[in-house]
Amino acid sequence: MRPVPRSHVRAVPPDLRIADTPVAAVLRVACERGPLARDEAAKATGLSVATVNRQVTALLGEGLLRERADLTSSGAVGRPRIPFEVNHEPYLTVGIHIGALVTGIVAVDLRGRVLGAVEIPTPTSGQDEALTQIARSARQFAARWRGRQALWVGVALGGRVDAATGRADHPRLGWHEAPVAEIVGAGLGLPVSVADHVEAMAASELLLASQRPGAAGTAGSSLYFYARETAGVAVTIDGRVHTPSGGPGSIVHLPTGSSARCSCGATGCLEATVSDRAVVAAAVAAGILTGAGTRPTVADVYRAAQAGSIPAHEILVERARILGRTVAVLRDLFNPDRVILGGQAFTEYPAGIPHVADAFAQASALARKDIRITGFGNRVQEHAAAVVSLSALYSDPLASIRRATLR
Repeated sequence: MRPVPRSHVRAVPPDLRIADTPVAAVLRVACERGPLARDEAAKATGLSVATVNRQVTALLGEGLLRERADLTSSGAVGRPRIPFEVNHEPYLTVGIHIGALVTGIVAVDLRGRVLGAVEIPTPTSGQDEALTQIARSARQFAARWRGRQALWVGVALGGRVDAATGRADHPRLGWHEAPVAEIVGAGLGLPVSVADHVEAMAASELLLASQRPGAAGTAGSSLYFYARETAGVAVTIDGRVHTPSGGPGSIVHLPTGSSARCSCGATGCLEATVSDRAVVAAAVAAGILTGAGTRPTVADVYRAAQAGSIPAHEILVERARILGRTVAVLRDLFNPDRVILGGQAFTEYPAGIPHVADAFAQASALARKDIRITGFGNRVQEHAAAVVSLSALYSDPLASIRRATLR
């Protein structure tokens, strides 16, 4: 990877859906079930064997698939019985999740499996300089895999994202129309896609679910609810993440009835009540954390609660109850087929989950359906970044690999 002039970078909007073209279907089944034979791929995709043969030939020609003659069954005759799989070893993509406090960087293979990850403090300098520093760190991290060619970089972040231009507003960081795609793409010398992080998390449930047993289905509708340092929702309908043209909506100022003061001047806004920094502030105010010496973090609150601190436990339980009630309100509003809860506000303190469930049950007026915690656990940010880096390749494999390798 070598930096390129910023003028050479063009953002490619991420395609956060299960693509239905034959070539995308064949690549997807190879990611999920490979190695497999062509007749098996035909059965899994609903395509004819002839159609599968054409797509496999095209994908082999571009280096995205490889045949495994060593796995051919004894006595089998003819190419259709030679298994094929994703040619994942020569390539990787780079995913970046820019959080309010921490930025995560991941290297991902073409099957969506994370090869490695690192976290850095999100730079607090001006937006251009911060993005330049992030791109430099990502380039250095990806260079560790010397035997692999980087194909794409995907960036997921909160705030308001214009996927067409790759620019973003991030109020917590003070960014306005930050040229995310331009700077990151130039810094790594790669095609780049940028997405809202909660929409990307919802997409990971669609496109990377094969990594997890018992994953939620893709038919019908899903509501993805995220909470950590901020809170957000995304809606998925029949295998496609709903991405409004004006950018994602916001739930950060939903009223909760709490007395927490929000930066907007109101009290009781959701983010000001349930965010990690709100939990830390409550713990300091209660004398659980002193605030002296090193800056306290939400991990200190978790540790105190796990060590038996009743006040710390009560603070986390109160957050869990507020989250449960908020999820219930949104679930009753949208009435999706399933609800998926993601983010460390749910996954880092398992003792709070029963309180989320109880509050949800008390606040919801509808019959309970499929409600679950994401199977990605505390790695949702990694997989959000990963899916943005892979979405173009998964949606239009042939055009994307040509763009990536001919740059």
